[in-house]
Amino acid sequence: MAAEEVVSTELLRRFSPLDGLKRDNLAALARKVRIRELSPDQILFKEGDTEKCTIYVVSGVLELLDGSKMVAKVDGDSEKARNPVAPVYPRRLTAKARGRVTYISIDSDLLDVMLTWDQTGTYEVSELQGKSDQGTEDWMTTLLQTKAFHKIPPANIQAIFMRMQQINYKAGDVILRQGADGDYFYVLIRGSALVTRETPLSKEGIKLAELRVGDTFGEEALISDAKRNATVTMETDGAVMRLGKDDFNRLLNEPMLEWVSMAEAEGIISEGGHWLDVRLPSEFENQHLEGAINIPLYFMRLKISTLDKSKKYVVCCDTGRRSSAGAYILNERGFVAYVLKGGINA
Repeated sequence: MAAEEVVSTELLRRFSPLDGLKRDNLAALARKVRIRELSPDQILFKEGDTEKCTIYVVSGVLELLDGSKMVAKVDGDSEKARNPVAPVYPRRLTAKARGRVTYISIDSDLLDVMLTWDQTGTYEVSELQGKSDQGTEDWMTTLLQTKAFHKIPPANIQAIFMRMQQINYKAGDVILRQGADGDYFYVLIRGSALVTRETPLSKEGIKLAELRVGDTFGEEALISDAKRNATVTMETDGAVMRLGKDDFNRLLNEPMLEWVSMAEAEGIISEGGHWLDVRLPSEFENQHLEGAINIPLYFMRLKISTLDKSKKYVVCCDTGRRSSAGAYILNERGFVAYVLKGGINA
């Protein structure tokens, strides 16, 4: 095998869903990927292999075999090469080079995290029903009145309040910063705060929202293992209650998410439910479940009003990571949403 070559962002944009990544995230991915080479008749992967690698053919022809019979081929010059090669695990086919082949291989979990990070690009704010600014006791009432908390066992609610830590801030203090790792879930209990997002055109940050008593923020980064996608700064003196990531996932996130198998999901659909696919449009066009609605994760907060609260939704992606973030948002807003376990490629 020849020496591995550095990958450019221009090359990555040839492939779906990489072409949907923001410029900075695509550049970060390019630094982690190399072009690799196969010799004629060399096997890339075998039927039954479980290593999760997303593979794209750059040049040459890759044959896909069922036993010894060729059932498909991927030519680097064809439109078919835009999409990952046989992206199902364990592999159902064997891939063999017909002549010299160059390809790129991306860790599938890494790619899924980057797609999730990229698509949770809206600010991390959950608008709760019944907002109140009447004092520190109202934040508990506001939180408990949300439909999201109706799904949480009473013992968990008690543990949440016991494990929350109060932090006081002065006007101008930064609570969380865009680009930082997600570590806490926050509830504003006193004062007001401003949500801003830095863009290439505005290093100072554009204003996304104002937070009042009872507003929560920071949860999406915890659910999707993504970086913070906005900065939250206190406008006035005030205080927050915060819950650590592990406690959030165990006590708050997990009870809100109901995971279902494909058979269970199909039962929900047969009774009038809907598939909701939160992947990018290019991924959806290449492969999707029959009858599915496509709302990319980064559009969820903007498009949620188009969904019917009287219907049940099974949220899906290719692994379950993005769909869990999407289902959390739906459940938080009073929808009945399930997560397809393992994703559509399971």
